[in-house]
Amino acid sequence: MIPLLADPAEFAALVQRFFAERLLQQQAVSPRTVAAYRDTFRLLLGYAERQIGKPPARLALGDVDAELILGFLAHLEAERHNTARSRNARLAAVRAFARYVALQCPPALLLAQRILAIPMKRFDKPLLGFLSRDEVQALLTAPDPATWYGRRDRVLLQLLYNTGARVSELIGIRVHDLELDVTPSVRLHGKGRKQRTVPLWKETVVEIRRWLQSAGLQKDQALLPNRWGKPMTRSNVAERLARAVSAATPRCPSLQGRTLSPHTLRHTTAMHLLQAGVDLTVIALWLGHESPVTTHGYVEADLAMKERALAAIAPPETRGVRYRPTDALLKFLQAL
Repeated sequence: MIPLLADPAEFAALVQRFFAERLLQQQAVSPRTVAAYRDTFRLLLGYAERQIGKPPARLALGDVDAELILGFLAHLEAERHNTARSRNARLAAVRAFARYVALQCPPALLLAQRILAIPMKRFDKPLLGFLSRDEVQALLTAPDPATWYGRRDRVLLQLLYNTGARVSELIGIRVHDLELDVTPSVRLHGKGRKQRTVPLWKETVVEIRRWLQSAGLQKDQALLPNRWGKPMTRSNVAERLARAVSAATPRCPSLQGRTLSPHTLRHTTAMHLLQAGVDLTVIALWLGHESPVTTHGYVEADLAMKERALAAIAPPETRGVRYRPTDALLKFLQAL
């Protein structure tokens, strides 16, 4: 083995520089990305210690080869019961490190290339679930406006539906992120430190004004705090949504037995915008999608749109002529 690949100190230094220089200084990734990559390496180093018998301090770069990574990925799925999506997220972190190694340590280029050749795993994507307009209306009016929690939860639900925000974006909203006078809007802090501004409907502005008048929040405070003035957590939001669903069910029986997540409201926003004729590129900007391919999934889920397209197509009156290849190679390919 090349001496550099057998030196534990070199591997430790590469990992440290990857986090300190590559991620934090050069790429300036978000704290959540750093935490996700850190957790991946903690799991990987723990797996390597069990498999190879070396503690992390004695692990060399040559030990972290494609075979070890493949075993680690199989371990995540078989023993930790990770989904293919989670498995791919861990692999993405390892790949990022492999690309860094290829640049910083030329003797390890072949090792890095073999790791980079490990493919992402395909998985079935379930159809997106969303609510009807009647279900949304029942949900938005479920919290009691006479209580502190009810006024806050009305703003929470209205913002989720109005903006299509992710939970992390919702609980990150500060009072100073709001513009309620000239052109009502809210500034959201999205994934990868990206910011976007989303317009607010009149109904949303009314609920926010009512909440601000009673809550007495400062400009730098979270718009949606808990009772102790701290920003709500993901579990807080999920729990308040579940309460709203329970309260709305008697008026909207179709909600009975449904398990909704905050992301369901995000899907609902996208579907209702699509059904209203809003262009996909605008919806992508509204939701903060990095790629329009993600937004295209809502078209796949909109059965009503497909039914309208089907009705617009006249049934063919003539039978198509079957293609018959004339070339031997084409015949082979056709037979596959």
